[in-house]
Amino acid sequence: MIAIRRLFVAVLLLGGCGAPAGDEALFTRFSYNGSDARFARAIDPQNEYFNPVLAGFHPDPSVCRRGDDYFLVNSSFTFYPSIPIFHSRDLVHWRQLGFVIDRPGQVPLDSLRFNRGIYAPDISYNPHNDTFYVVNTCVDGIENFVVKCRDPFTGGWSDPILLPEVEGIDPSFFFDDDGKVYLLHNGMPPGRRAWNSHRALWLREYDTATDRVVGDPVLLLDGGLDFAAQPEWLEGPHIYKKDGEYILLAAEGGTYEAHSQVALRSHDVRGPYVPCARNPILTQRDLPAARPDKVTSTGHADMVETPSGQWYAFFLGCRPYADDFYNTGRETFLLPVTWEEGGPVILPPGEAVPTVVRKEGLEPGGEPTTGNFGWSTDFSDGLDERWLTIRTPHTGWLRTGRRGLTLTDNGRRLDQTAGPAFVGCRQQHTDFTVETELFCLPAEGRFAGLALFQNEKHSLLFGRTRDAVVAVRVEKEAQLLASVPLAADDAAGPLTLRVRGSGGSCDLEYAWGDGPFATLAAGVDTRNLSTHTARGFNGVIVGLHIGRLPAGALASGE
Repeated sequence: MIAIRRLFVAVLLLGGCGAPAGDEALFTRFSYNGSDARFARAIDPQNEYFNPVLAGFHPDPSVCRRGDDYFLVNSSFTFYPSIPIFHSRDLVHWRQLGFVIDRPGQVPLDSLRFNRGIYAPDISYNPHNDTFYVVNTCVDGIENFVVKCRDPFTGGWSDPILLPEVEGIDPSFFFDDDGKVYLLHNGMPPGRRAWNSHRALWLREYDTATDRVVGDPVLLLDGGLDFAAQPEWLEGPHIYKKDGEYILLAAEGGTYEAHSQVALRSHDVRGPYVPCARNPILTQRDLPAARPDKVTSTGHADMVETPSGQWYAFFLGCRPYADDFYNTGRETFLLPVTWEEGGPVILPPGEAVPTVVRKEGLEPGGEPTTGNFGWSTDFSDGLDERWLTIRTPHTGWLRTGRRGLTLTDNGRRLDQTAGPAFVGCRQQHTDFTVETELFCLPAEGRFAGLALFQNEKHSLLFGRTRDAVVAVRVEKEAQLLASVPLAADDAAGPLTLRVRGSGGSCDLEYAWGDGPFATLAAGVDTRNLSTHTARGFNGVIVGLHIGRLPAGALASGE
C-alpha cells in the first residue's frame, strides 16, 4: 500500500473532499465481484490451483527467481503505473509489490495510441552482480530500454537506460555461467522480408558495467521453426541453460488463435540452434472449437527452474465466452514443464490447458488473483495496486480522503488519445458485478459515472449527465442506448450504479438514495469490448470517470 500511494503522488491530493462542483464527481464506494462458472468448483487449496493464476488483463508474463523468491512482470501498454511486478514463494499465490514504472518522468506515455506503449517486459536476476533487470520496449515512445534495482521489495527502479542500437521488440537477458550477459530481441530479418510478418531473432553481448550492448548482432533464428511455412511474428525470445545445453524459446503464429511456442537447442549460446524433438511445445490451435473451459491464443512463454530442479512455464492465454469473444484480455497461466530428449514440453499436442492443476505444498494466503472473488473499497485508505489511469497523469484531477474519491474533469474525453479523468481496475471475470455510489451535479455537457474501457474506440459508459441517467455504447461511433430524465429531487444524488456482466452482455441498474434499483437497460451487447472486436492486446478496465461524452453521443444534457 505504501508503494502504490507513492505512485500517484503527482496526482493525489490527500485529505477531505468538499461538495462536488459542476466539474467534480465524488465516488464514496466501489465493489467488484466475479462469479465465473469454470471456478465454481471445490479444489484442494493445499495441493491444487486454478488456471489462470493471474486472472484478467495480465499479458506477456516474464518470471525470474532469486533463492526461494519468484518475481513476475506483465505488459501494461499505455496504462499507468506501468509494468506490474508480483512476488510469490510457490509460483501460484502472487502478491503485487507495486510497479516498475511508477514515476511520471520514467517512461512518458502521453498521446500514445492504445496497444502501443509498454510491450512484453522481461525480468531477470543477475547473480554475478546481485541486480534485477527489466528490459522492455515502449513502442512509439522511447523504444528499447533497461531499468534495474537491487531489491524488488523496496522498488526504486532506475530511470530508463536507452538501447538505441537494439531494434524491434521483446528484448530479454540471459546470464551465462561464465558471467557473460546476452541480450536477445526480435527484429527484421537479414536482407529482404520474404513475407509481411517475417521476423528474426538476434543476440547481442551486453556489458553490465556500462549498460551498453557490445559487438555485432548474431542471427539466432530467421523466420521461425519452419521457414518454408512462413510463420507469423517470430518473437518473445528467451534462452535457458540445462545440462550444458542452451535452450531457445520463442513464440510464433501471432498472438491470437494460431499462437504457439517453439523450442530449439544448441551447444553454443550463439548457435546454430536446431529444433527440439517435440514442437510446438505449446498451442491450442489444433483443438476442437467446442470444448469445455476453452482457452485460446496460448504462447509467449517464460520458464523458471525451482530450487529442487523442477521447471515451470508461465504463458498468456485467453478465456472466450463464445466463439473467440473475450473481454478479460490475455491472462497469465502456469503449467509444469516436462523434458523429452533434452527439450522442454509445456503441453503435448492435442491437450487442452487444464483449469485445475495439481501442485503440492501450496500455502494459500493474501488477496486472490484467480478463482471467484470479490473486494470493495471506500477510498479512505487511498488507491491500492489494483487501480490504473489511462496514460501518464500530470495534473491534480484525482484525490482521495475520508469521504471518498473525487475526480475533476480535465477536459479530455475517453475517445481521445489523451489522459482523461479516469481511474479503473481490471475486469477479471467473464461474469461479474460492479457497483459504485456517486454524488455529482455535472455541469452542462458533462458525464459522470462508470466506464467499461477497452480502447479509444470501444467502451461502455453508464452514469448521469446534468438531467438524465444515460447509457452510451461506443464501437467506433457512440450510440445512446437508453436515457431516463432526472426528477428534481434526484438531481443532487446520491446515485448508485450497478453493472451485471455475463459473457457478451450486461444489465445496467441504478438507484437513488435508499430507493430500489431500476433497470436502465438489460441485455446490453458488450461484444464491442472484446478483443475479437476491438483487436489489440489489453482487456477491459472498469473505472470511474468524469468528462464529456464521446463525440457524437446523443445524450440528454450533452
